[in-house]
Amino acid sequence: MDMEQDKVSSARESHGAQELLPGTPAEVTNTLIHYYRGELGRMTSWRDRIDRTSNWAITVVAALLSVSLSTPTSHHGVLLFGMMLVTLLLMIEARRYRFFDIYRARIRQIERCYFAQILAPDAKAGSEWAAVIANSLRHPRFLLSYSEAMHRRLKRNYGWMYFILFLAWCLKISTPKLQTEGVAALQAHSWSYVIDNAVLGPLPGLAVIAIVVTFYLGIVCFALRPDRDEGEFGHGEAHV
Repeated sequence: MDMEQDKVSSARESHGAQELLPGTPAEVTNTLIHYYRGELGRMTSWRDRIDRTSNWAITVVAALLSVSLSTPTSHHGVLLFGMMLVTLLLMIEARRYRFFDIYRARIRQIERCYFAQILAPDAKAGSEWAAVIANSLRHPRFLLSYSEAMHRRLKRNYGWMYFILFLAWCLKISTPKLQTEGVAALQAHSWSYVIDNAVLGPLPGLAVIAIVVTFYLGIVCFALRPDRDEGEFGHGEAHV
């Protein structure tokens, strides 16, 4: 008896849910417009978070460059610390970018397959876009791996920050240290002078240089790997 009541109740709930769904093309279009505006708002919100992280990274780089290069007695470790902070911000931004990419992909599906079809119908355009968005709503999942998100942000923004920090670090350890007034500045005539300047605490200068060079070789290899040209990135060139 209880099982029959449960079935009747489930059937009524299902019937009630069907009644709440839009039944005319005008209602469907109106619902889609409101949904588009909601997704656009979420995408804009996550884009703003990404921009904030980039702004933090730029501020960190500018501040540490000012501290390191404005004072001859400042240690080159300040720039190494800046590299660590930029790496941390890159990891944070990659996580935010993965969320942003979900909403961006949904928006691009609607724009490319619905609004573009209204403006200029294309017979070759697929009609499965609604099913793709519905599946994403029912089972939300990331479209990018963490490493792919880091790769995109590194190529677009953070590669330049790493490059500037590296140039500043090379300048810092290779430029002769200024002495007190009345004493001539030392001249860097040998490789040993650079190695001595690169010393960091208990680490010898040669080890510090090797670590930094290895780190940057890894960044270059990671940045130069080919992009995965899939999904919405296979349509057009304007992408974040």
